[in-house]
Amino acid sequence: MGWIPFAILLGILLILVVWCVSAYNRLISFSVRVDNSWSQVDVQLKKRFDLIPNLVETVKGYAAHEKSTLSEVTKWRGAAMNARTPEEAMENNAKLSRAIVNLFATAEQYPDLKANQNFLNLQDQLREIESKIAVSRQFYNDTAMKYNEYVMRFPSNLIASVFHFNRKKYFEIEEADRAVPQVKF
Repeated sequence: MGWIPFAILLGILLILVVWCVSAYNRLISFSVRVDNSWSQVDVQLKKRFDLIPNLVETVKGYAAHEKSTLSEVTKWRGAAMNARTPEEAMENNAKLSRAIVNLFATAEQYPDLKANQNFLNLQDQLREIESKIAVSRQFYNDTAMKYNEYVMRFPSNLIASVFHFNRKKYFEIEEADRAVPQVKF
């Protein structure tokens, strides 16, 4: 065997090694971006968690007999705060969002509460945080999509499977939230 075939084989092997390292580093980069975008969602969720007790206490003063609604908000806030994985956090936050909607629907029944400046301020702050959460979720989903695409695409999927890079879950709308609201006059 001459030195030319050996040099060609060595060149092919070198190209393959460089490609593997490049694909691995790109997977790491995408994974870090997904983790970063999740932490941005987490920051907004933390702001929401901090605001909810004040909102619940304000409503509690006006609507003492609405304990089930208030306890649902408190229950899902605790579950969302104690979530161990992004998937668990996504699920619990969806339930918390529905509980908050119910809380605001309950508040509609109390004109004095709706006029209370503290309640109005808290409601505005929560609306602003919910808007930021929506933007953060969209950014997370976009980042997760790029990562998932790279994990699934050939030939990078070979490196992804060897090093156990798994697809990331998206923030999705709960089935209950997909229903079109009925408006009746």
